[in-house]
Amino acid sequence: MIARSLEMLTETEFVSKKKPPREYVIVAMPGDGIGPEQFKATKLVIDRVVSVLKIPIRIRIVEAGDSAYYKYGKALPDDTLKAVYSSHACLKGPMGERAADVIVRLRQDLDLFVNLRPAKTYPNIKTPIKKKLDLVIVRENTEGLYKGFEWMLTNEVAAALRVISYSASIRIAKFAFNLARIRRKKVTIVHKANVLRKTCGLFVRASKEVAKSFPDVRVEEQYIDACAANLIRKPESFDVILTTNLFGDILSDEAAQLAGSLGLGPCGNIGFDYAIFEPVHGAAFDIAGKGIANPISMILSACMMFEWLGMRYSDERCMMAGRLIEEATESVLSEGKKLTPDLGGSCTTLEVAEEIAGRIG
Repeated sequence: MIARSLEMLTETEFVSKKKPPREYVIVAMPGDGIGPEQFKATKLVIDRVVSVLKIPIRIRIVEAGDSAYYKYGKALPDDTLKAVYSSHACLKGPMGERAADVIVRLRQDLDLFVNLRPAKTYPNIKTPIKKKLDLVIVRENTEGLYKGFEWMLTNEVAAALRVISYSASIRIAKFAFNLARIRRKKVTIVHKANVLRKTCGLFVRASKEVAKSFPDVRVEEQYIDACAANLIRKPESFDVILTTNLFGDILSDEAAQLAGSLGLGPCGNIGFDYAIFEPVHGAAFDIAGKGIANPISMILSACMMFEWLGMRYSDERCMMAGRLIEEATESVLSEGKKLTPDLGGSCTTLEVAEEIAGRIG
């Protein structure tokens, strides 16, 4: 699932190859709510795979999110930002009320223009749908309403500016079509150009121009509301979904839930020089501290991180680490015996992680 979603990076303009460092520095932001529990569990899996494959890695834990805001007055402290810039990759947990101050800023500052979110159903995992789901949402990650341009015009009137540019639309479309070429060769462009004629209209025009260079890839268009319904009605019809920032955020949460749980949803924020990997969901304060959070969303995010490192630094050990994590996770999910409560099981966060780690190597 994840390896195929990232494979195209090695053969296009999106990865500039470098030599493997003597030691990989991974910046980890455990985050808020269930984030620290998920990170503790994920680190068990990371420690196992790097031990098996002898990968030199150092994890540097930094602060960000609500706890950092209350402690330092900034959700993204200067030292944390510097650490991210000097790292080889970043693994980020879910954040609370200050999430936008962390991840939205990082996406824009680091130009992480691709938000890559795979979703897949597994045998023995109960889902709201009966049909198979295996898709990837490619979401433009730096523009749209998430630019954060909002104003109070009066005490009773607020306004927001939606920014869509031709250049950003072109590059995200190229990414999506390259990805579709090594999957099932289909791209669904999701928009609302019948209402948002200028912004969505520009996004669609740019996407269709890119499509001309990919005659082997089937293209269809769907309005965002129709797409949300079709994900439930005929999920098997989707391969790669190409869409704008806000729409992609909503659809990816829906897709993760259709796969069985938001706790299964990994995400990669990818740019030309940096990458941050994180679960798709929020901090889930209602279950924080209970030891029942599903760690798989962060474990699969770590899987994506290793595959990214493997491609960027031509390091087969890291590529293998990603494959081993993914295979172990899929094995546990398909067996259906060691699951957290959100998937119908009764295991703790750490018990699931220990089961996955135990199947590596």
